[in-house]
Amino acid sequence: MKPRNVLAANATLHCLTGCAIGEILGLMIGTAIGLTTGQTIVLAVSLAFVFGYLLSSLPLMGAGMRFGQALRLVLAADTISIIVMEVVDNAVMAAIPGAMDSGLVDPVFWLAMILALSAAFVAAFPVNRYLIDRGKGHALHHAHHDHAEHSEHDQHSGMEHH
Repeated sequence: MKPRNVLAANATLHCLTGCAIGEILGLMIGTAIGLTTGQTIVLAVSLAFVFGYLLSSLPLMGAGMRFGQALRLVLAADTISIIVMEVVDNAVMAAIPGAMDSGLVDPVFWLAMILALSAAFVAAFPVNRYLIDRGKGHALHHAHHDHAEHSEHDQHSGMEHH
């Protein structure tokens, strides 16, 4: 597989992980506290963005970036991908008969969720590839990861860049 495709697949899977955590947590909370379907969807989508951004910010902060700087980078890099995922995910869930009305213990819900998240991955992959090819999206993450790794390596080897 081409390196840019690997990077795009990893970026898409990374976003999908955050979106899936947020979606499922939002659906569980919404169902548990008796929210309407619309309110539950708003909660799930909101949490998908929160967890998507959080999962992208943590490695940047681990590489030494301040929270505000990491968050600004993540907002610029991941927003389009998350939007595409959320639109496709929710459209697929809405299109599958009974999926939105099924409970968390209903196999229809989980099968629909698997199908919806798979469709979201397929839809977001070309978006991430397009962004990476233009030096945007997760390419921004990797530029900062690479810079942080080189700086750390240089400090340990006694070399500095000026």
